[in-house]
Amino acid sequence: MPLTAATQPRRDAFAELRATLANAHAEAAPAAFTLAEEAVLRTGFPALDAALGGGVPRGIIATLEGPSGSGRSALAARLLAGATLGGGLGALIESPRGSEGCLYPPSLAAAGVNLERLLVVPAHDAVSAARAADVLLRAGAFGLVVIPAVSLPAVAWTRLAGLAHRSNAVLLALGTEASDELRYFASLRVRLRPRRVRWSGVSGLFCALAGAELEATVLKHKRASPGRSAELFCRVAAGA
Repeated sequence: MPLTAATQPRRDAFAELRATLANAHAEAAPAAFTLAEEAVLRTGFPALDAALGGGVPRGIIATLEGPSGSGRSALAARLLAGATLGGGLGALIESPRGSEGCLYPPSLAAAGVNLERLLVVPAHDAVSAARAADVLLRAGAFGLVVIPAVSLPAVAWTRLAGLAHRSNAVLLALGTEASDELRYFASLRVRLRPRRVRWSGVSGLFCALAGAELEATVLKHKRASPGRSAELFCRVAAGA
C-alpha cells in the first residue's frame, strides 16, 4: 500500500507528459511535410503543390515522367514561369532530336514565362546536355534548369546533384521514363498521365482545344510524404 501511494504521483506525471507529447506530435505532423515558402518552387497548381508538401524543393534533381501528351512540357512551362517571376532566371536545355523537341516560345509566354529571363541552350546529344547543365548550375544564377531525361552514367548525375544542391537550384529532367541512374539521384519523381481532353465550341471537325485533364502522382520524395496524387487541368491560353 505505501508503495502504491508513493508511485501514483509519478504515474500521473508520466501520463500527463505522454498526453502532452501526443498532442504536440498530432499538431506538428501535418506541418512536418510542408516545406517553407523560400525552400520550394511553386508549380502553379495548388493541388499539386499540396501533394508535394508546398512545391518542388530547391537544391535537388527532379523528374517529370510520362508519355507524350501527358503534360510534361506544360508543367515545366509553369515551373519556368515561377522561376522567371520577380527577376529570377530560368534555363531550358533543348534537344531537337529528342522526344521533347523544342518548346514553342509563344506557348511559354502564354504560360507566364518571362522570355527575357529565360536562357535557351541547344544540345544535340546526352553529353552536350550534361555539359550545358554543368555550366549553368556552376554559374549559380538560375533557379531552374530544365533538361531532357538523357541517359548519363552515375558519376555525371552525382556531379549534377551536387551542383544543384550547392547552387540551391532545381535541375528538372523531362522524359518518358527515368533511367536507373536518374531514378537513384533524383530526390523527387512525378509521374504524369493524361485523363481527358476538353474541347470548346461546337463539337465536330472545327471545334477548338480547351485543355486537358492530367493526373500527377508523386513516385518519390525525399523531403516530404511520397505516394500522393493530384488532378490538374491545363488550359490552352488564347493565342497559344
